[in-house]
Amino acid sequence: MKQMPTSCQTQQSLPSCHSVRNVIPLSRKQIERSQRPTRMVACGQVLACWTLLALLAGVSADPARYDHFRLYRLLIETPAQVEMLQQLEKQSDSYAFMGHARQPNQNLTIMVAPHKIAEITELLQRYELQGSILLYNMQELIDREKATIKPKGTRPEEFGWQFYHHLDTINEWLRWQAGRHPELQLLELGASYENRSLYGVKLGTNPANSGVFVECGIHAREWISPASCTFVLNELLSSDRPDVRRLADRFNWIIFPVVNPDGYRYTFEGDRLWRKNMQPYGVCRGVDLNRNFASDWNGPGASNDPCRYDFAGGSAASEPETRALVEFLERHVAQWRIRTYFSVHSFSQLVMFPYGYKVDRVPNYDDLVAIGRKGVDAIERAHGARYVSGAMIETIYPSSGDSVDWVYSALGVPVAYTFELRGPPDSTNMFVLPAEEIIPTAEELLAAFIAMLGEATRLGYYDGERQEL
Repeated sequence: MKQMPTSCQTQQSLPSCHSVRNVIPLSRKQIERSQRPTRMVACGQVLACWTLLALLAGVSADPARYDHFRLYRLLIETPAQVEMLQQLEKQSDSYAFMGHARQPNQNLTIMVAPHKIAEITELLQRYELQGSILLYNMQELIDREKATIKPKGTRPEEFGWQFYHHLDTINEWLRWQAGRHPELQLLELGASYENRSLYGVKLGTNPANSGVFVECGIHAREWISPASCTFVLNELLSSDRPDVRRLADRFNWIIFPVVNPDGYRYTFEGDRLWRKNMQPYGVCRGVDLNRNFASDWNGPGASNDPCRYDFAGGSAASEPETRALVEFLERHVAQWRIRTYFSVHSFSQLVMFPYGYKVDRVPNYDDLVAIGRKGVDAIERAHGARYVSGAMIETIYPSSGDSVDWVYSALGVPVAYTFELRGPPDSTNMFVLPAEEIIPTAEELLAAFIAMLGEATRLGYYDGERQEL
């Protein structure tokens, strides 16, 4: 859920993205080769045509690299520092802001391109900004992570949580599990921009049960989200723990591990730190799907600039992925008695509820505080990790157009939370969480679900009676 700018400057020489899907910036050598004299008439030779089409279709032989990109953690103390950082974020895509500079007495993490190291050093000195360098080379993290990615074609029987998995592997594992468990129904929503289905599952056969919707992977680079959500699903299917069995028996679960399939695939093959979907808007590309819902769309914490990391899209639900979720939820919230919605992100270790776009407190604020507190307490008991809970706008930063605010306000889902999983706000791993942390992170998420649904049950949110789960 943290933000990062797109590389719009590298795309300025490309044709309009409205006419060509998935345009990939060419390297200097590729551009030089394309400008050399040739005896072939343009597209007059089959080989030349197929080479060009391969490049334009998004075949990424040269994925983005982050060699010597540094990670800075800053303490903002004065209005002048806030103003300077706001200008810097607006004017340059060589600085990747994890959040926005909003006010004094705020911490902020920024990733800085190597050719801007001298500039940021001078700015920190001139504006007397206090801070530290958390990481000197982002690419080293990405390179180490490659050894923990299971290859394409991994059999579903070999699926596990010591590794990260490609999109097709996750989808095949869902199909395999649906074939093994009669209580598990495979769900397929309408296609993404690149014509990929959004796959999920419904677990449970008792229509009297309340439904729990778990949305994962809406931000492409947050790999720990699909990993944790598939772990939770596997536990609901196979665990013999009494508390997990009660969770599986008393609720119907609707889990979508990757609701941004195009972006997730692209993080494996093009840019590990890509956040948005892949819909072109002029020379830039991608919409932040968690700014694309009709909850104060394009308000605070969202951008109308297609080149920005938090671009809200052309209109509310302009993106096929958002529309697919909206239409599905509108059809099934009442039918499946969906009373709980969990949106799973990373990083910062937070458990948050509405609102993100305004300071007004929701009518059941006190209950959501109590439910969230149960969640963070359970997380800490699991492995000692400390999370913070509260309303989004009070806990992280203003945001509009997000899914949790929309399901709460538009559909009346009363128990709605956004999770920001490991690591902490000053994490040096950010979205590149080591694979050895998948299982403990997922165990923390499951512990939070058990505790929070238990408290919401006690408060009478599911059958109108206060009881212990």
